[in-house]
Amino acid sequence: MMTLNTLRAVLDNFSDIIVGVEDKTVGTSRKIRINIKHGSFADVWRSDSGRYSYHWERKHVNGSIYRFNNAPHHKDIRTFPDHLHYGNEDNVIDSSMGTTDFESALAQVLVFIRQMLAG
Repeated sequence: MMTLNTLRAVLDNFSDIIVGVEDKTVGTSRKIRINIKHGSFADVWRSDSGRYSYHWERKHVNGSIYRFNNAPHHKDIRTFPDHLHYGNEDNVIDSSMGTTDFESALAQVLVFIRQMLAG
């Protein structure tokens, strides 16, 4: 089960980019919002059935979004259903994020964010 306590070890390794974490769980829909430096945020959602979304929102910073997810709507992607919206909703590329456990996937997303922030 995804809780702030179970994720604390992963999140603590990214204190250079994380400025806060909020539990946004409502009912059975479990979601965590990670507030990132420079005013952006990442919403993290993963279901017990394996569905997931790691969404980094930067629209108000530079108009971009980055979202790793496995919603089954991009059948032309080699890694279907896993894919990445890179920069905007329409630019969809391969992603192997779904092949890893939750903690490892979250760490990969945070490494991605750290690298993007570094330029």
